[in-house]
Amino acid sequence: MAPYCRLVAAALALSTNVTNQKNDPFIGGIDNDTLSLVLNNMVQVSTKSWELGTATEAMLEYSYPEFSVFNSSAFPPGYTLNTTYNASEVLDVASQVVRAKSNTSMTLVEDSAVGDPASLGVSVLLANWTRTNQSDTSFSTAAGEELDYLLNYAPRSDSGAISHRSDQVQLWSDFIYMAPPFIAYFGALAGGDSEVQLIQTAYEQISLYRDVLRDDNGLWQHVALGSWNDTTHWATGNGWAAAGMLRVLMTMNHTAQADQFTGQSANLTSWIGEILSTAWEYQADNGTLRNVIDDQSTFPDSSSTALLAAVTYRMAAYNNDTSLIPKADKAFELIKGSIDDEGWLQDTVDPYTFTTATAVDGYSPEGQAFVILLAAAWRDYIVFNSTNIG
Repeated sequence: MAPYCRLVAAALALSTNVTNQKNDPFIGGIDNDTLSLVLNNMVQVSTKSWELGTATEAMLEYSYPEFSVFNSSAFPPGYTLNTTYNASEVLDVASQVVRAKSNTSMTLVEDSAVGDPASLGVSVLLANWTRTNQSDTSFSTAAGEELDYLLNYAPRSDSGAISHRSDQVQLWSDFIYMAPPFIAYFGALAGGDSEVQLIQTAYEQISLYRDVLRDDNGLWQHVALGSWNDTTHWATGNGWAAAGMLRVLMTMNHTAQADQFTGQSANLTSWIGEILSTAWEYQADNGTLRNVIDDQSTFPDSSSTALLAAVTYRMAAYNNDTSLIPKADKAFELIKGSIDDEGWLQDTVDPYTFTTATAVDGYSPEGQAFVILLAAAWRDYIVFNSTNIG
């Protein structure tokens, strides 16, 4: 994954107001002061395209859940934003991205990865939808060019899977969180036949990736095809895959044409479930997962533990299957205890090497975002559970 300039992160850091939370945590959750530190740190250190894309998604889910695909009335979002509940931090990122975008680049960010720039697409689409200047076509043009690149210009495998890399055909599990959710979201906002076609395209890309990366135990390899492979069941990679599938699942189920995706929805539910059920079989007594899920010789990793726990809470609220909630609860307690006094998640994998732990004085930008995603998922599960008692 390629580096991205610090311009957007700096602008985001200046504009972020983490005290604008609609929901106080429930008893047993992560307190607001800690989450504010975690979120501020996430903002300060997220500099690469996929980090910023994940950060904006985390802010939507936690601070502005009505704009998230997990909201049953997510489509269409409101055209008019009020002065306090307006996703301003997310829209600021989108504005900075579009403003900095090169006229010669089809992608939102010039990047050696195909998938990563697309992770910013949802925020750009939301900015376009809610813009006050109706003559401003910059957001729609930028999002349209990003989609056009993915569908018509990016390298593909022989089976039609869009490559995660631009310099060669190579499939990474990370891609599932970056590109398919954007493609599906674009379709959901477009409506009509385009909605069906694009959501189906997002689903098909997931299926094509799964055909290559999934192993018999249900876990996904990290990298396949191309000049080098990572055949391990990297925990964060499985988290990316499960969380990306979940976002597409929620998008298709919250559109006006959800009844056209019953089969696809059932498959995604099953595919997410097999990752979760297998992953949690390897959970340590203290709640953590290992960097390589099924290799107990690898180090504990709180990043992937947080992300997979978030997906587990979301899935339980979606299908009312709480069988894995004890696993998620144990992971949640671990994550609460792994955040230091300054709001940094400890015991993370180095997101740039995949195979080593983060240095003692280092941090994981995506790990910070995963904590926010987990807090949002836990909160929404508690609400779901409280309204479904009896």
